[in-house]
Amino acid sequence: MRNPGLFAVLCVLLVAIDLSQYCAGMQPRVAWMKQELPEYWEKETAQALGNSLTGRQTLIYLVTENNNEKDDYHTLQETFGCNVANDGSFLGGHYGVTYYGYDYIILNEDLNSWTTKGIVGEKFTPDRKEGSVTELWRTYLEGECVERLLRCLDLGKATLLRSDAPRTHVTHKVTPEGNVTLRCWALGFYPADITLTWKRDGKNHTQDMELPDTRPAGDGTFQKLAAVVVPPDEEMRYTCHVHHEGLPGPLTLKWEPPQTIPIIAIVIGLVLGALVVGTVVIFLVWRK
Repeated sequence: MRNPGLFAVLCVLLVAIDLSQYCAGMQPRVAWMKQELPEYWEKETAQALGNSLTGRQTLIYLVTENNNEKDDYHTLQETFGCNVANDGSFLGGHYGVTYYGYDYIILNEDLNSWTTKGIVGEKFTPDRKEGSVTELWRTYLEGECVERLLRCLDLGKATLLRSDAPRTHVTHKVTPEGNVTLRCWALGFYPADITLTWKRDGKNHTQDMELPDTRPAGDGTFQKLAAVVVPPDEEMRYTCHVHHEGLPGPLTLKWEPPQTIPIIAIVIGLVLGALVVGTVVIFLVWRK
């Protein structure tokens, strides 16, 4: 799928220059997008070049109005997207422009009103009348955006619509304070939606729990962990519960203490080993 905002940043050049000779053009980043015909990439490239010119002109205007000409660099980010249900119906969309990371104008979830902050909101608050920027973005998000997303899902369904079950385990670590941290790991799963919860004696436990964001593993799958601090010698009262569409059902895990070999068994093993070695030595001496 295209990313006009990022492409605009990469291809921003002087307005008076023919940008087509500097930008290589929109290209597929994943194998399944190579199914699109050359005409598709030509159209996308032309649109991205147009967006880059518009973005540069907008950025120059904001820099001039905000007296930031002496800064080393300036940033203007535009993001938009839509969400669809499994049956292809529209669930929601978003659009936003951010200047320097903190001044922004954002289309609200109702797709009919805006939230603004700083110079961007002052200079570019859209006219809310029918036919305005608001109506244009609402129409795009509910229409073309959904069509493009469904097209990508169809082309990449073998990859995007698969379900890889997580590999799971629980680790155990003693903290400097003497408490114990239990970490429930889920690795190598796809898609990213997953739920990890801890329970104490069968009841949900959220106290002293750490739940970082799901992160990409770098190979097309995802990773996640849920950590909880528990009192010493109470580890067995805690269970981790994993929910993911790749699993046949909810998974329950707990920490399994390592199996220890009794001291008496170790002593017996050493004695038997010594007897065997001694017998071999005596036999060799006798033969000699």
